[in-house]
Formats: sequence, C-alpha cells, structure tokens
Amino acid sequence: MVGVTHDTPHTHDTLDDENAWLEDIHGEAPLAWAAEQTATTLESVAGPEFEALTDRLLEVIDSDDRIPYVSKRGEFYYNFWRDREHPRGLWRRTTLEQYRSADTEWDVLLDVDELGRAEGTEWVFAGARLLPHDHTLALVSLSPDGGDATTVREFDVVARRFVPEAEGGFVVPTSKGSASWIDRDSIYVATDFGEGSMTTSSYPRTVRRLERGQKTGDARLVHEVAPTDLTVAASHDHTPGFERDVVAEVFDFYRSRTLVLVDGVLVPLDLPEDADVSLHREWLFVQPRSDWTVGGATHATGTLLALPFDDFLAGDRAFERVFVPDAHTALSSWAWTRTRLVLTLLVDVATRILVLDPADGWAATALDGLPALSTARVVATDSDESDEIWIHATGFTTPARLLRGVLGDGPDRAPLEVVKSAPAFFDGSEYTTTQHWATSDDGTRVPYFQVAAAGLEEGIAHPTLLSGYGGFQAARLPEYSGVIGRAWLERGGVFVLANIRGGGEFGPAWHTSALKENRHRAYEDFAAIARDLVTRGVTVPAQLACEGRSNGGLLVGNMLTTYPELFGAVVCGVPLLDMKRYTHLSAGASWIAEYGDPDVPDQWEYIKTFSPYHLLRDDVEYPPTLIYAATSDDRVGPVQGRKMAARMQGLGIESVRYYENDDGGHGGAVDNRASARLFALMYDFAWRAVADQPKWTP
Repeated sequence: MVGVTHDTPHTHDTLDDENAWLEDIHGEAPLAWAAEQTATTLESVAGPEFEALTDRLLEVIDSDDRIPYVSKRGEFYYNFWRDREHPRGLWRRTTLEQYRSADTEWDVLLDVDELGRAEGTEWVFAGARLLPHDHTLALVSLSPDGGDATTVREFDVVARRFVPEAEGGFVVPTSKGSASWIDRDSIYVATDFGEGSMTTSSYPRTVRRLERGQKTGDARLVHEVAPTDLTVAASHDHTPGFERDVVAEVFDFYRSRTLVLVDGVLVPLDLPEDADVSLHREWLFVQPRSDWTVGGATHATGTLLALPFDDFLAGDRAFERVFVPDAHTALSSWAWTRTRLVLTLLVDVATRILVLDPADGWAATALDGLPALSTARVVATDSDESDEIWIHATGFTTPARLLRGVLGDGPDRAPLEVVKSAPAFFDGSEYTTTQHWATSDDGTRVPYFQVAAAGLEEGIAHPTLLSGYGGFQAARLPEYSGVIGRAWLERGGVFVLANIRGGGEFGPAWHTSALKENRHRAYEDFAAIARDLVTRGVTVPAQLACEGRSNGGLLVGNMLTTYPELFGAVVCGVPLLDMKRYTHLSAGASWIAEYGDPDVPDQWEYIKTFSPYHLLRDDVEYPPTLIYAATSDDRVGPVQGRKMAARMQGLGIESVRYYENDDGGHGGAVDNRASARLFALMYDFAWRAVADQPKWTP
C-alpha cells in the first residue's frame, strides 16, 4: 500500500467542490443517490450469514434481561424501555420493592408506539422532566425523526394523557432547545421563536418565561445572547431553602458565564469562562480548565473548588480544594446525595469512587463494595430527600451490574448491594483484558486496552479492531458489549480501545493538548497505538481495522487519508470530514472551540491538515472503507459522509461503501432492529476486509 507524506499533506481545491449538490439534505437527487448507495452497500453483505448476525445482535439489544436503569422521583423509580414488542419504547415507573423483585411490575405511563400510531407521527422519546416535589406533571420531549430537535408537551402523570394546549397545557413546537419547570404554572423555554432567535450554531439565543395559558410566542424574554454564541439556557433550583434561578450564557463548548437572579437582578458570577460551575444547596463549585489564580492562591487545571455561595457573593475568594489532580488521577464527574458529595475519579483510566462529607471538612473515604477491576459510574442519586446512590459497574468481559446503597450516618444507611445484573451474551472467561502504553510522536505515553482470547499467541497476526474518539473531553472506558462480543470477539478477533489525547481520561489538560492547531496529536496517538499493536505481534496492518463515530469519524477519516498504510479497513460513522465547510453544515459552528474556524485563513492553514475530504489523493491505495450516516441527523448531518464517499468514488476508489439510514438522528438508528442491522453492517464489513488476509508474522 502506498503511504502518504505526513508532514506535507496534499489539499484539494476547496473552491471547486464537485459534490456540493449533496449538501441539500432532503433534495430529491441527493436522497436518490443516498438510497442507491445504501442499497448497493446492503447488497454487498446480503446473505444468510449477515442475517444471522443481525438476528444475534438483535437478541442482545432486545433482551428482556437487560438492566432497566431507573431514576428516583418521589416514591417512584422511572425507566424508559425498548424491546421487540415496543421498538419506540415505554415510559414507565415502579416502586423500590417491585424493582428489587425478579419479576418487576411496571406502571406504564406512556406507550410511544401507541402514541405514534394514534397521531400518525413515528415519535422518538427524548426524555421527560417531572415537576419537582410534585411529580404529577411532566414535560415530555419527543423527536419526530430521532434528531436533536424535539417537541415538548406537558403530560399529566395521574391522568396518563398529554394536556392539550386548549386546556392550558404547555406545548413547545419542534426545535432544538430546552424547557424546564419554574413552578406548576410556568416554565423556562429556549426554542426557535422565529427570525433572529437562533444562533449561527443552530441553537436558541433567547430564553423566556412561559406562563400557563400563554402561546409560546408570547413568552416573556428573560435573557438573550449574541447570534455568534452557542446558546443560552435557564433553570430554577427547587431545593427547599435554596431556591434560585440560574441563567447560563454558553459562548462555545468550553466557555460560558453563569448568572444568578439576586433580588430580581441577574448577577454574573466573576469566574473563569472556561470553568465548570455548579451550585448545590449552600455551595458553589468551580472546576477550572486552566490554571486559575484567585484569592492569593493558584489552583491547577482540573482542581475541584468549593466555597459557600453567600460568601462568594460577599466577595470571599478563599476557595477550598475538594479535589486536586495529579499525573495519573483526574476527576471524571461528581454528584450529590442529600448530605454527601460523590467523586468519580480516573486513575490511569481505572475508576475509583470517593465519598466526601462537607460537614467534616470534606473528609473523603473510598466507596466500598465495588466489583474489582470494573468501570463504575454513578447513574442516579437523590440529592433532595436521601443519601441513596445507584452505581453501574461493568468491564469488557463482565456484564453490567447495578448496585444500590445509602450513604451518610442516618438510620437508613446501607452498604452497596447488587440489585440487578445483566445477562452474559458471550463467555467472558475465555478472554483477558490488558492495558498497554504506546509512545506518540512527541514522546507522550498513551494508554490503550486490549481484549483478546486468553493465551493469545503473539507473533501471529489476528483480526483486530481499534476504536477511538479523542475529543470534547469524553473519556472512553472499559464497558461490556454483547454486540462486540458476538460480532467480533467470538469470531476470533481482538478488540482494542484507545485512550488518546482530546479525550478526558486524564482531565482537562489531556483534552486541551489536542485542540485546534494541536489536533494532530490525537491522530498521532492513534497511529502510535496501531504501530504498537504491530510491534507487539498482535496484528499486521492488513488485519487491523479502525472504527469511530462523530468526532471519532473524523479521527478514522484521518487514519484513512493520512495513515492508510497502517490499516486494512476503516469504519467511519456519522462523521465530520469536510473541515472547510463544517461550520456551515448542521450544528458545525458550535465546534469552533474544538477544531478552529476554517473561515479564518490562518486557522484554515492548520485545519486543512486534518480535513479528510481535502486530503484524498488519486495516487494512494486506500483500505476498504464504510461510511454511514442518517438523513435525520441534525447535529453533524449526512452531508459530509455523502460527499466523502462521492469524492472517493470519483477518484476511482472502488473499496468505499456508503450507508444512510432515514431516521435515527446522530445515533444512526432509531429502533432496536435498525440498530442491530447497523451494528451487523459495521462489524461484518470490517471482518470481511481484515479476517481473510494472510496470517503472516509481523
């Protein structure tokens, strides 16, 4: 395979885009092109083996033995569930006693399939906000096609029906945005209010207060931001004794300003724009994304700081350090119970959970009872009424377990116990998980996980799938997947998960080190892992596939165009690929803080070095490539995937396939069968490309 010169990438004339016509997402000709491409792609894998794989993966997704994750609101535990009989899903609830039982009885609040049949719209459930402390009303979000734009409708939980607008019910027309309760008769709404009300990133630039009985367009303006900002939102804190109204001006993905309503006036908090800010009861929490000097002290990037909010308003800046990161340890997330702060840490990408007591000077203790060698994630807490905590624990070969406990010193205190366990869809005992480190081009050590058959014979190439993301401070952690187990591991493949820069595995600094002009570091990290797998004798380039979606699609798009000699197949999902036009497509303008602005000439100079659409050449042998997208994706959109496939085909590259689902939004599929078919396509395409290669010694 011909390599590409990595330091002087070739760029295509960006002013001559022969595929611009494909940017008309719903145009007749582009849709016909996408349909033809999709049919060709499905024909290429059609047959009994593909159908059998699809059915086996559907068994995983449809399994009634999956854990129904819940969130507590008042006396009930709420869940949303999809299965074979209910592909669009059921919103339902139960009691703790019932949830503990082997045969839980569920009280169905909303049958989304039935709603769709009754209204003639194939609704996709996008969440519900119950009225705090009351829970008899809810704001239910429904997407007509699985995209980010949703309709918000008030739902009467007692009567099990939507409250019509004619009866004073809240109804917010389909748009990107948000809606949240202020009280029983008023809500905050950020939505499309007409011309000039949306930002260039396609999100609301105004937030308004809507009273019961008002038309959405008559809602009173609360706050607005500039059209070039990302968005604005408002919320009401319902915590008894600490009620307050908060507005967030979001400038971009990593910069924002928090304002709090004090005596009828919105007061901006004097805090770094790049800090994460939250309020809980009497406390103000700040986590700076860069070193911050305040109150005579300098706080390192990623430190979690606390200060009584009233003291802050009075001018005090003597923040307490609740958590301080180090070279191996980062704060992944935090959550509150009634009296305890729960921190989830990543220590060399392994999770550890600490429980802090603010009444005891933030004294910290490790949470006991977690399974060994597991990834643990706090999935639910009850910050108003109790110290209850729910934790999801899993690993690559260990099915998920859901644990419940009660923290604190009260009479209800209870150690963690396993309440639910997911079934095993493959025999995890046959595989081992190991962690390895590759050295990137600038000398940085980059970790990755490898899942392979126990006793894997090194020096003999194995079909290997390398997955990654590397963006937006999102960490990729070990997690059980029956789909990967059945579609890849059971076939004899090796699965590898990369923890490259741009992600959040080592805190904000790990992310910021691969922003904008330093984006290449994420790609160099991924390529270094690919080379390390070959050096260690796990695989060879011809048997190494890579996979990524969204920002991960951009990642593997760069593997395709800049490192084609390292891979035998590329699976590129709902991707960014045309980095010259990305800010003008769907929600692309919202990611300028991550990648830079291609309309600024100096920034385009570095952006073009990682724009796969412009790096394609006609003198390079590219590995087989599958690109998939969804017509209804209003976040990234199908345009960039369409154009990439079309340009590759125009260059005479016959090994590219394109698949576009009608609905499903940025998830790529909207129901379980569509998801199973997409997964089968992804893994079957990669397997066919790399598994039949000669198994020579690297």
